[in-house]
Amino acid sequence: MRAVVQRVTSAACRVDGDTTGEIGPGLLVFLGVGQGDDAEDAAWLARKIAALRVFEDDQGRMNRSLVDSEGGALVISQFTLFGNVKKGARPSFNKSAPPDEANDLFERFKALLATDLGKPVASGVFAADMKIEAHNDGPVTLVIDTRQRDF
Repeated sequence: MRAVVQRVTSAACRVDGDTTGEIGPGLLVFLGVGQGDDAEDAAWLARKIAALRVFEDDQGRMNRSLVDSEGGALVISQFTLFGNVKKGARPSFNKSAPPDEANDLFERFKALLATDLGKPVASGVFAADMKIEAHNDGPVTLVIDTRQRDF
């Protein structure tokens, strides 16, 4: 699994003009599921994101997690995170998981993150044409890949 995580002051997802998910301060998570990803990857990634210390403490240092800051999480499915541009100019998405498998792991990830945070997680709609509005904070943006855990 691959995630692009952005610290935001607010973020929202809209599908066909309807808001499907919205948060105030917290993390916007774009989540891609690749071939071979499994439930253990979803659990590891949910724990990692819940514990990321990217929020400022009283001394202005990034020392507080999403749990500590009581922030929200908005999770957006994004198969394009597995786009391969090695050959040519048109991305290949053959390393993305098949839609049914990807949706199952997307839903599992959201449930695990909600458990780790102790509250519901907002989200987009899997495979929908989504419009994302984000107010980046910092900006702080991290890329996390379950296959490159030392990155």
